[in-house]
Amino acid sequence: MNNYSNLEHFKGVAGYEIDGFWYPRVTKIVEIKAKPALYRFYAEMNGFAEGEAVKKQSASEGTLIHETIEKILIGERPHIEPSILPAVEAFFQFLEEKNIQVDSEHVEKRIVNFNDRYAGTLDALALIDGKFGVLDIKTSQAIYRDYNLQTSAYMAALQSDFKNLQTRWILRIDQIKKCFKCGATLREKGGRQKIKLPWNGKNYDFRAKNCEHEWSELRGDIELKEFPYWQEDYKAFLGAKKLWEWENEYWLKQAGYL
Repeated sequence: MNNYSNLEHFKGVAGYEIDGFWYPRVTKIVEIKAKPALYRFYAEMNGFAEGEAVKKQSASEGTLIHETIEKILIGERPHIEPSILPAVEAFFQFLEEKNIQVDSEHVEKRIVNFNDRYAGTLDALALIDGKFGVLDIKTSQAIYRDYNLQTSAYMAALQSDFKNLQTRWILRIDQIKKCFKCGATLREKGGRQKIKLPWNGKNYDFRAKNCEHEWSELRGDIELKEFPYWQEDYKAFLGAKKLWEWENEYWLKQAGYL
């Protein structure tokens, strides 16, 4: 029955109340999937408590970037914390270079799929390179395939309202330092430093392990990837949803969902 203290706790954490009906949230559903990268992260820690502390601080730093970017997308001029300035400056430059246009009414917008009975919060709808689609913002160190489950759920929920919806993107926003000598990158997040070896397109350059690194100033790191074909991912999302419902059957019956 997981770590929910009562029904209201479950409903508040795992879903949304919309027009008198309760729906599970997309991000909670996709948590059912195993996350190998997260397991490797915990394996690198000195213990579970240290891993939880790093993860909590990292999430807080990521949320600050995420919330600042969303305010910019709706036309606000938010105060920018010095700690995230490189990421935000890189984002401004990227917006200008790609001529990204965002529908401010659909930034942080709650959406519902009434047929398959789930809800979520959309980061943005955007026009990029002449294509209209879902834009999902991440502050992770990489773009993981798991994100396709989440964005496919958004695509399916929006089909009836936006007939011109063509595609979806993951926009990753981060901050790194780069070694002038070997090209390795240093990422400092959650109070933890992680060095990533340079990648030549096929392999990592392990010679960089012996480099006496000379790091650049902190700079923004922006990556945009398009994933136009979402239907197969959506089948996987529905499979994950079925498993999540199975695992949470007790609470879902209490909530009148099952």
